[in-house]
Amino acid sequence: MVAQYTIFGRQVGSHVLAMLTLGTTAAGIAVGLGGKEKSKQQGPPINAQSKEEEQFIQEFLKNAEAEEQKAKH
Repeated sequence: MVAQYTIFGRQVGSHVLAMLTLGTTAAGIAVGLGGKEKSKQQGPPINAQSKEEEQFIQEFLKNAEAEEQKAKH
């Protein structure tokens, strides 16, 4: 009924080989597409004249990101 192949001295059906091939392919694709989460992109460095100016810019950017998140929801 089913074609049988001898692999490592054992009889294996063609349907088993097909399932193993599909499973291995799916697992390979899942591993290949998975991975680390992308980190936030770093923007250009802040060239501030003073520490206070740098803190102001960082706070401004945080507030802008928060407003952007609110607008998305």
